[in-house]
Amino acid sequence: MPLLEISIIPIGTNSTSFSSEVTSVVKKIEEKGLTYKLTPTSTVIEGEIDQLWDIARDMHQKAFSVGPDRIVTNISIDHRTDKQMDMNHQVDTVEKDLE
Repeated sequence: MPLLEISIIPIGTNSTSFSSEVTSVVKKIEEKGLTYKLTPTSTVIEGEIDQLWDIARDMHQKAFSVGPDRIVTNISIDHRTDKQMDMNHQVDTVEKDLE
């Protein structure tokens, strides 16, 4: 299943904190029933490619609703077609190699 890593950086807000914005977009991910992993600097989401494009667009647009005039959105998509994968499998594979 494809993976999307996304980070959204609001520019020009009155605060250096944006945890409330992260909370609101994570709620959107949960509403759509997608599997995700929150990291300190980004969110990784697992889903079908169309779902990932849709949620990335929604998250980007939602970021504007809290007031900034500029948003920087970084997206990375890992889409493998030769075999089934998911984020847990990828992490497990690396951790197994570290043993």
